[in-house]
Amino acid sequence: MNVDIDTLVYLVPIAGIIGLIVAGVLTKWVMRKDTGTPEMKVIGDAIREGAMAYLARQYKTIAIISVIVAVLLVALDWRISIAFLIGAFFSSLSGYIGMRVSVSSNIRTASAARRSLNESLLTSFRAGAVSGLAVVVLSLLGVTGIFFLYLFVLNNDTDFESNSLWFSNTLNLVAGYAFGASFAALFAQLGGGIYTKAADVGADLVGKVEAGIPEDDPRNPAVIADLVGDNVGDCAGRGADLFESTAAENIGAMIMGSAIYLYTNDPLWVFFPLVVCAFGMLASLVGIATVKLRNENEEPMKALNRGYFITAIISAVGLYFITDYMLGAWQYFVCAIIGILLSIAIVYITQYYTAGSYRPVREIADASETGPATNIITGFSIGLETTVLPIIAIALSLLASYALGQDAATLLGHPDQSFIFGLYGTAAATIGMLVTATFVLAMDTFGPITDNAGGIVEMSNQPEEIRNRTDKLDSVGNTTKALTKGYAMGSAALAAFLLFSAFFEQVVIARNDMGLNTSLEEVFHVDIAQPQIFVAALLGAMLVFIFASLAIRAVGKAAGGMITEVRRQFKEDPGIMEGTSKPDYASCVDISTKAALKTMVLPGILPVLTPIILGLLMFYAYDYGTDNGGVIAVQAVGAFLMVATIAGILMAILLNNGGGAWDNAKKFIEDGHHGGKGSPAHAAAVVGDTVGDPFKDTAGPSLHVLVKLLSTISLVFAVVFVTGTFPL
Repeated sequence: MNVDIDTLVYLVPIAGIIGLIVAGVLTKWVMRKDTGTPEMKVIGDAIREGAMAYLARQYKTIAIISVIVAVLLVALDWRISIAFLIGAFFSSLSGYIGMRVSVSSNIRTASAARRSLNESLLTSFRAGAVSGLAVVVLSLLGVTGIFFLYLFVLNNDTDFESNSLWFSNTLNLVAGYAFGASFAALFAQLGGGIYTKAADVGADLVGKVEAGIPEDDPRNPAVIADLVGDNVGDCAGRGADLFESTAAENIGAMIMGSAIYLYTNDPLWVFFPLVVCAFGMLASLVGIATVKLRNENEEPMKALNRGYFITAIISAVGLYFITDYMLGAWQYFVCAIIGILLSIAIVYITQYYTAGSYRPVREIADASETGPATNIITGFSIGLETTVLPIIAIALSLLASYALGQDAATLLGHPDQSFIFGLYGTAAATIGMLVTATFVLAMDTFGPITDNAGGIVEMSNQPEEIRNRTDKLDSVGNTTKALTKGYAMGSAALAAFLLFSAFFEQVVIARNDMGLNTSLEEVFHVDIAQPQIFVAALLGAMLVFIFASLAIRAVGKAAGGMITEVRRQFKEDPGIMEGTSKPDYASCVDISTKAALKTMVLPGILPVLTPIILGLLMFYAYDYGTDNGGVIAVQAVGAFLMVATIAGILMAILLNNGGGAWDNAKKFIEDGHHGGKGSPAHAAAVVGDTVGDPFKDTAGPSLHVLVKLLSTISLVFAVVFVTGTFPL
């Protein structure tokens, strides 16, 4: 068979090449910056060595587990197994690039702060942009490359009845790539989150509360481990997270596009997500280029917001022409705009709940006046409250985009297929939300770079003027990290519904291959009134809770070991507090490393095995021998996915925003409110912050990956749930 590839599709590889060139130019610009004083270099080298040593050990663990899973996937199809390994490799590579950039640019950011705030901002943000570009380019070229490789080489030896079936079958194989990306991202996010929070909690509780020393005081034995953790958690972990987001969501949208291809005979529906993401990356280049301070007194957040809105506006203009040319329905342009507006809404909602300027954070700070208990009670209640506005925004976006997609079906002459066209509307909204992913990821990596820069400045005893500059950037970095988590959560919510739809599309294909003539609308109904389906739904919710429990408990255990070690060093060597002897940083780094690698495996494997075991058990208990396409098994897995997604999104919002609010309540008090540093309110706020740390930096971000991982696993194993057997 042959298929005509429209000229516009070539924008994808062209944009990828441009992105790589710009990333190279920005890297060269950042690396030309000096590395500061000898004291700065000593600290910067220690952070880099610790981060790279941890990442090497983590990726070795991920590689071993990935190979085992890939061998098992051969039972499905060797091509799915290869796609899985490629996805896992690219996801890990994205995290590696993000962290490598961070540990090389933190010291340069600190040194640039000796000259001006603007130079320090440019150094840190452009370094973050390198990470953002690398992640999006790898995702874009990876998905495009493996799709065309499988389409024209590895899946071109079968006589397909139509081009649309050829595309659908290829995407079923390529789904292994999304599974691999999600699999590696979950371990990277989990391991990095456990590492960083074990160090952070230990450093805060013993250093700030017990010893009464500043956060990045060089006398604190856990301080280097803490600074290393900022990189392995926020850079490596988030880089892998957003890589798998863009990869999984592009593949999910392409699967829905292949369903419409069956009725329109137009492959542009399949390529639309890739072209939009490519244009969004180019728009982000313009936004990145505009980020700079107009004067030294301007707030850095204003410069970042300016770049973000320029990116969003250019993306919106491009979306109009792309949707008009490729899809021919204005409704899908509006759907994509809804996605962009949702990302902006999520950003502002997150800012409201996590910034010290607003009621929620100040309410937690007020509660700190009466001790840790009231701080924690208020903080947890605020976390619960934060679920309301994001869910309303997500719900309205899904309903509006689905209705617009249905309306487009009538416009395009397919009113009887309004269900599928409506689902594609939600896919367009998801892709619209991801169109600014490059710029958002640049802001995210900017956060840990500035955090590390502040630590380097403080530990090397730089003048107060320099500390003030890095403190300004660090404060903005804390905000951008919180906003990015909100953005990742919102995209995960839309992506989960998209991938959920793609799962049922794969079920339709598998059932039709069995000769069971089935439509997507038929299998999309999940009857939760049936006891076995209700039980599967309960198990989906339970998985989210036990996963969060394991992640948070891992931090607690690792932090306990860190606290014991820091206390031991202070007790056995009084010279540390007097400044006459040097603490043993390496032992604390080793504690975090071992704890992270040991405790990330169980919560990482659990979501991989659960849906597969559930689907097979349901098939053999209720569908075996009936040859009915696994009706109960498919519905059970569908209910499991649906409720796990709902519970996961709600839990992620609670943990991310609740933890962020606790963190900024502490910072609000440190700014001089409620008695400032050293006051009883500050001590209570530090306790609340340490409770929120594993919420916002370990369990919460990992849940973003979890909900997508469950869907990509189900995509890959859809044929098993339908037939009850492995193809090989």
